[in-house]
Amino acid sequence: MNTDSLITFDNVTVNFWQNNLGINSIKDLITKRKKPFSNKTILKNISFEVKRGESMGILGRNGSGKSTLLRTIAGLIKPQEGKIMVRGTFAPILAIGAGLELELSGYENMSLLLSLYGTSRKNTNAIQGIKEFSELSDEVLRMPVKRFSSGMVARLAFSISLANEADILIIDEVLSVGDQGFQAKCLDKIHQIKAQGTTILFVSHFPDGVMKICDTAILMENGEITHRGTAKEICDNYTLLF
Repeated sequence: MNTDSLITFDNVTVNFWQNNLGINSIKDLITKRKKPFSNKTILKNISFEVKRGESMGILGRNGSGKSTLLRTIAGLIKPQEGKIMVRGTFAPILAIGAGLELELSGYENMSLLLSLYGTSRKNTNAIQGIKEFSELSDEVLRMPVKRFSSGMVARLAFSISLANEADILIIDEVLSVGDQGFQAKCLDKIHQIKAQGTTILFVSHFPDGVMKICDTAILMENGEITHRGTAKEICDNYTLLF
């Protein structure tokens, strides 16, 4: 393994069991003659490295395995074969509101997640920074998150994740959420983080996003890496193929 690599995938394969026939009871299992379950390969022999300070895009159509790949890095999914090595801390932004507790208020979620990130619950500067970046009012932040609009949830989740000064920033298709002004603000912040030397892994099925953020990229289809190169090369390939 390259000692300058923060993320290394070595022949990683991930399989999921799926219900093909709607088996919901023992009766269904007995009365339906076909095999009720099948083993589907989501990632197949994936190998790549992401070096310190690199901004890599993962481009591919819906269902190509991009989000599953990120979830294996975050430790949410265990591969059946191969090895994954992650060196350093990471801040995952994997879905709208992922990690937020819906019954807690915005402020309570800030304190909880900052504690998980290793920042003191009483760090008022961090909480104030999150509030200012999210542009959410005191009234909103005192409400349970379950009462937030999807745009408010995206603002809070993104702002908390960006407050975590991690070695690796993992972003899964969330820049398309929210109004254009907040999207531009998030993009500017990501560029600042990139300039500071943070490693970025960005998933998308939109080439424009990859071009704006990434230096290198890989193209995925049917759970496999089909192309790898500069962000421009991969985005051009994606446009031609799809």
